[in-house]
Amino acid sequence: MVLAEMSAERQIFYAVLLFSWVVYVWEAYLARRQRKVYESTRHVPAELGNIMDPDTFEKSRLYQLDKSTFSFWSGLYSEAEGTLILVLGGIPFLWNVSEQLLDSAGFGPEYEIVHSLAFLLLATLFSSLTGLPWSLYNTFVIEEKHGFNQQTLGFFFKDAIKKFLVTQCILLPVTSLLLYIIKIGGDYFFIYAWLFTLVVSLVLVTIYADYIAPLFDKFTPLPEGELKEAIETMAKSIAFPLTKVYVVEGSKRSSHSNAYFYGFFKNKRIVLFDTLLEDYSPLNKANTEETSDNENVDLKPKTKVMNWATGSWVTL
Repeated sequence: MVLAEMSAERQIFYAVLLFSWVVYVWEAYLARRQRKVYESTRHVPAELGNIMDPDTFEKSRLYQLDKSTFSFWSGLYSEAEGTLILVLGGIPFLWNVSEQLLDSAGFGPEYEIVHSLAFLLLATLFSSLTGLPWSLYNTFVIEEKHGFNQQTLGFFFKDAIKKFLVTQCILLPVTSLLLYIIKIGGDYFFIYAWLFTLVVSLVLVTIYADYIAPLFDKFTPLPEGELKEAIETMAKSIAFPLTKVYVVEGSKRSSHSNAYFYGFFKNKRIVLFDTLLEDYSPLNKANTEETSDNENVDLKPKTKVMNWATGSWVTL
């Protein structure tokens, strides 16, 4: 009876809210099932007995337990925060605040795109500030406890500010163009908006590693040697159009290891974290330059195995 008395807008509002919580509860249930695996699997599986020692396995298991606990509480907070913002009218409130700020700066109602950008700036600032304590705890408590964190507090805040500024430099111009397209698009504005977002997404994927990522990390071409030859040989064997191999200085943030590739069509590139390599770091570039021209610097990757019980990569 109460549902029937609600307006269509309110029914949609609560339906969306309910769906959001159903998704959260389902994901929390799946995470809980995985946590039980972390808790119950206390010995190295037979399949990994020859390549993983019990001490390494136990460290990985305890790390995943801590990450699981953090994920639960941060996820619960995020869901509760989003619900309160919607129920208590946080979005209209922030919209009014941005309107008042623009009014004081001399911008009237006709500057609707500027108004939207001011609202977006405040919203992303709010999101960054509310997420900051969780990020600090994850970096300087959990990662530090397990020996992965390499950041200082000063570096952390400098990096966070830089990320926020770079994000705004991309987000605000793109959003303003999108809003303008919607404004002049007429009845088929959604088609033009979709095409625009598709083009922007492809452009960002293309330029990210070459122009955006280097703002935060140093990328160095992988020197000639055994490792590079092995990677190029493997790429040729599977017809992978590899053009360049880079090493990124990820060790200044974390001792975690990673690798990825990017690019389109015949222009693919591979990026290795320097933590994957035993003997290489951009910091010892001076040492590699002293190597004879007739000698190659052998960069041997560390052995990495997947711990099936904890779902994590372990470096040996």
